[in-house]
Amino acid sequence: MFDKKLTKNLRIAGGLIAGCTLMFWGAQAMAGTAQSLSDIVGNVQENIKTLAPLLTIVSYLAGIGFCIAGIVQFKAHKDNPTQVPLSKPLVYLGVGAALLFLPSVMQSAGSTIFGSESGSSAGKGETGLE
Repeated sequence: MFDKKLTKNLRIAGGLIAGCTLMFWGAQAMAGTAQSLSDIVGNVQENIKTLAPLLTIVSYLAGIGFCIAGIVQFKAHKDNPTQVPLSKPLVYLGVGAALLFLPSVMQSAGSTIFGSESGSSAGKGETGLE
């Protein structure tokens, strides 16, 4: 019962967030005096820069939600262990922890793959191999 309501509410919230985001990006991409395709692409590229903070916020909120759902499932398992297996709250807590750590992992992975501006000297005309 609780899982069906939670799933339904998460789908509705996800749909609303996705719809609002697409409407915002669409309006921002076409805003201004974009008269050529390169202007429109430039507007879209500027708006994509807001994607990282949005994903960070969504990741933190979803992680907190999954952790709370895991705690609730532990209570449900304690009340009726035959109906709720122990793996269910453990999976919820694992997914919640993964979502909470996702922004920091993505930041370090991005700096590993693409390099960071402050630590790299290769952008100043040097090879960085010395």
